[in-house]
Amino acid sequence: MTNKEFENFIENDDDWFSDIETKVLDLENEISEWRESRTRELGYGSESPPRPERQPRPERQPRRSTDRAQALIDHGRRTARRPRSRRGYKIAIGAAAGLALVIGATTVLRKGPSWPASVATVQSEIATACRNPNVASEPGQVNFACGQGTSQILWVFALMTSNDNPGYADARTGRKGLEPITAAQGGQIAWSLNLHHPYNPLSPADSLAVAARAINNIVGGATLTGANGKPAVQPGLESKPENCARYTGSPAIVARAGFPSLCASPVISRAGQAALVADVYQRWMPGAGPVAAQNVSVLFENAANPGDPQVQAILKTLPNSSGG
Repeated sequence: MTNKEFENFIENDDDWFSDIETKVLDLENEISEWRESRTRELGYGSESPPRPERQPRPERQPRRSTDRAQALIDHGRRTARRPRSRRGYKIAIGAAAGLALVIGATTVLRKGPSWPASVATVQSEIATACRNPNVASEPGQVNFACGQGTSQILWVFALMTSNDNPGYADARTGRKGLEPITAAQGGQIAWSLNLHHPYNPLSPADSLAVAARAINNIVGGATLTGANGKPAVQPGLESKPENCARYTGSPAIVARAGFPSLCASPVISRAGQAALVADVYQRWMPGAGPVAAQNVSVLFENAANPGDPQVQAILKTLPNSSGG
């Protein structure tokens, strides 16, 4: 009677391992089919890879009682083993399946195009520069450069003119840092920013704060004190009705004594903002042609889409990061 129970225990143990092996084979087939399906959905190949043949389940051959008896005679009884935990095997199988799914997903979902790594650094520096309360234009308080949804103009301009290199120096024009204006111009603008230290165009925070104020002055104009002590109004891009028609869809402007005129409607449409960015770039970079302005506009519009084919083509034309 004892021999018979022991033989049944051995046979049941073997049956359980055979079931585990069958489940693992089924899991491998399911993972293979899932990867094939994901590959077709994401369109990574014009032709689907050949579908792997489903592994047949191993068939167990029943042991004859004479075979079991002979095995006991030849080898003796196996010593009692510690019972295996079904929960432990389930955890191991689950971990293996999870690892296989992660590997499969990593293979199918490849990393796409991205902006140069320097963009993230400049974005962080922009956040610091835009904390300066004086970057808005005076007295109209236009703040397109640091506005939510439009501040990418700063890193786009820096990317186009210096490849995001704060140490950029152009010996021919005297331009330094991230903003595409001369150090002398930057110094004049910095005075109105109430900087607490001498202006340094090679400091990213200083350079980007000056850039923000310059952009806002170009957009909204500025009122300065003339040589005679009276206000001298310098109009911005929004001071012309024809520009407002392009940016907002309406030529209506708001005019106040001592203030530059501004578009009556805000510049909120994607096309209007892109047109404004192109015009700012041509005003800011003397000699910049329509192609360069269009490139800046494309980068601005696709700030969240670096994989756009036009963006990728423009990035290949960036200046050398070592400067001029």
